[in-house]
Amino acid sequence: MSTLKNKVQLIGNVGNAPETKTLESGKKVANFSLATNEFYKNSDGEKVQNTQWHNIVAWGKIAEIVEKYVGKGKEVAIEGKLTSRSYETEAGEKRYVTEVVADEILLLGTKDNGNAE
Repeated sequence: MSTLKNKVQLIGNVGNAPETKTLESGKKVANFSLATNEFYKNSDGEKVQNTQWHNIVAWGKIAEIVEKYVGKGKEVAIEGKLTSRSYETEAGEKRYVTEVVADEILLLGTKDNGNAE
């Protein structure tokens, strides 16, 4: 069991246009949300879709790929690790955030994202 580690793999659709920033050090960071869908049948036998939203953070070269190729609605596969952090708002409220820090990204779907012209 000592080889188990913090690893997350997700396939889903990007929920918003990624926000990319260049830090003072010159390193880039990209943030976006990813929706994953799970389907099941309820007690009446009806198909139900359950959507989960995940906050994704990408650094460095992966952030550059996200900035260049990833847009809202794009299907992507993400591999990374789950992280949690907290911060205090200007009003003094403590907020908690859980994010997936991406180590790898794989662009899925068609090049034009399925948009007909």
